[in-house]
Amino acid sequence: MKRMKRWLLAMGIAVLAAGILSEAAEAATRWRYQTIWAPSITLWRGDKYFGDLMNQMAAPDLQLRYFEGGTLVTRSDEMFDAVAKGTLEMGTDWPSYWEGKNTAFSLITSTPMWLTPNDYMLWYWQAGGLELAQELYGKYGIVWYPHSVTGPESGQRSNKPIYKGDDYKGVKMRQCGRVQAKILADLGGAAIFMPGAEIYLALSRGTIDAGEFSVPECDWAMGFQEVTKYWVLPGWHQPGPISGVMINKAAFDKLPDRVKFMFKEAAMATMMWSYTYFEYSSGEYTRRFKDKGIKMTKLDDATMTKIQALADKYMLADAEANPDYTKIAFSQAKYFKDIEEWRTIQTPFTYGRNPAHLDEIYGKLEALAKKQKVYEPVIALEREVRKRMEGQQFWKPGTPYVQNPIKK
Repeated sequence: MKRMKRWLLAMGIAVLAAGILSEAAEAATRWRYQTIWAPSITLWRGDKYFGDLMNQMAAPDLQLRYFEGGTLVTRSDEMFDAVAKGTLEMGTDWPSYWEGKNTAFSLITSTPMWLTPNDYMLWYWQAGGLELAQELYGKYGIVWYPHSVTGPESGQRSNKPIYKGDDYKGVKMRQCGRVQAKILADLGGAAIFMPGAEIYLALSRGTIDAGEFSVPECDWAMGFQEVTKYWVLPGWHQPGPISGVMINKAAFDKLPDRVKFMFKEAAMATMMWSYTYFEYSSGEYTRRFKDKGIKMTKLDDATMTKIQALADKYMLADAEANPDYTKIAFSQAKYFKDIEEWRTIQTPFTYGRNPAHLDEIYGKLEALAKKQKVYEPVIALEREVRKRMEGQQFWKPGTPYVQNPIKK
């Protein structure tokens, strides 16, 4: 009889526990989360890692169901609006794709001859970059985190050898980015934008003479070794590629503070993972391209100097026209100035590069920032972030989570 009572008690506890767990699972917020990348574009690796990490960290309050690119939102250029409107709770992006909405988005991901991957990581996590990016996306009802970075993009893949600026003349090239397209046109080429999934076919048919997309592993997976002969270096057009996670703000605001906090932590962790993964794999896939017979060509110094001058010109023109652009560009230029001497004295044991003519472009951006009344907000934000980081201030459970990482 006693055994029967114990058995019944144990069964009752088990049923009760199962019911509680079932209720907890039903209570969890479930979101649809889609990568912007087609399966053949292996940049999805960082997106998948982020989703898996969040499902571990945010359980049982939030569950993400991951979808491959093209599954729910069929066109990559529709991802921004789908998230902003709440049609999709969460999706990934390449911020430069949204330049048509605001030119400042070009600075969030990668601008010709500007920040490298290490520079972006420092600027985002220590110098106010995250807050400025959040401010920009917030205008469109989106919460955004940078979660993935690769090494500089491979460069351009061509069926014509290119060593100097004149060699670009008459070349029809798939080239992403508004400013990148202008620079290519100044060099005599013609930029043609198309989704990544269409590049292989366009090259194989001769519709375009050259193209670019991403790092060696990704370019290999897209089959560029089969339809090009030359590899034009270095990757001046995208020296610090950043991808991000977009979240519908109305959906984000409903989350528990603990889960909101997890997004930033998961973004930082995924950025480290993605950078180390893609940077290491670039060695292997560089060898694969060489073994396939692809010939590397390197742009001469005169061409690189010309490209730098053109990049500076277009940056200042965009800053003149758009205070949002100025605010971010000035913050990035100030980061360069703050790190310049340390990077110089540690050469060659350092990272990235100090841009040519940094004093000149910094001075012009500083003047524009003051004129457009965004100088003081940038300086105040930087001081606030540094104070918070130096004090290692951390979010505490039971307090509201506001931005990065605590309530002001």
